[in-house]
Amino acid sequence: MNNVNKTLYIPLYGKAYVSKRGILLDDKKAEEIWAAESFSLKGKSKSKWLAYYMGMRSAVFDDWVHQQMQEAPEAVIIHIGCGMDSRVLRVGTVGQKWYDVDFPEVIEERKRYYSENTGYEMLAGDVRECSWLKSIPETKSAVIVMEGVSMYLTNGELSKLAAELCAHFEQISLLMDCYTVQAAKLSKYKNPVNDVGITQVFGMDNPGLLENEALFFVKEHTMTPQKYIDELNDIEKHIFKKIYAGNFSKKLYRLYEYGKL
Repeated sequence: MNNVNKTLYIPLYGKAYVSKRGILLDDKKAEEIWAAESFSLKGKSKSKWLAYYMGMRSAVFDDWVHQQMQEAPEAVIIHIGCGMDSRVLRVGTVGQKWYDVDFPEVIEERKRYYSENTGYEMLAGDVRECSWLKSIPETKSAVIVMEGVSMYLTNGELSKLAAELCAHFEQISLLMDCYTVQAAKLSKYKNPVNDVGITQVFGMDNPGLLENEALFFVKEHTMTPQKYIDELNDIEKHIFKKIYAGNFSKKLYRLYEYGKL
């Protein structure tokens, strides 16, 4: 795998860590894969505080997907940059089609642990080129998540992806996390992805940057809801809030929802 693909092991470790502790996520698949792969992480990428943040972020995405699936039961679900994530198992599907999308080498690795069926398919492709969209026959409505992906795409590549999604689907609900420009600049000095060889990431300050004649910004979400912080013990709550839920953190990392009607 290239360095970008190796970043998938950071959230995988985080989800396995919190699941094993019995907090934030019930993710036995992450535990299974992490135990089997034993990828070598070091430094900040193996911090328990980052693991809590990865688990919390994924729980927020899960909650949002589950809500969107209830509101739009006819929509297909698309997880762009799925890595080894087991969201399809954590959230589940009831008569809906789910597509997990990532680079060919990631999907090849993923197929060692996941099996396709009539309701679930894995698509190999570069998300920046969008040719993988041709493999999705449904065009009416889509619920789309991009977790830990946008920071590896330039603003131009993000805008192109948004336009391609809008061209393919009549209706869209999209949830995407992103770095701010300040966070992207600081990342060359302090970022867990540096531990797997990533030296350049990208940020976005204005959520309107992704808007076009069809796609519009809906609202900003928090990645650290109090209900999940409360699952930590008292000392951990205090420290976690300082590191990941304080004002400085909010200047670095955002979570945006978009829609097309």
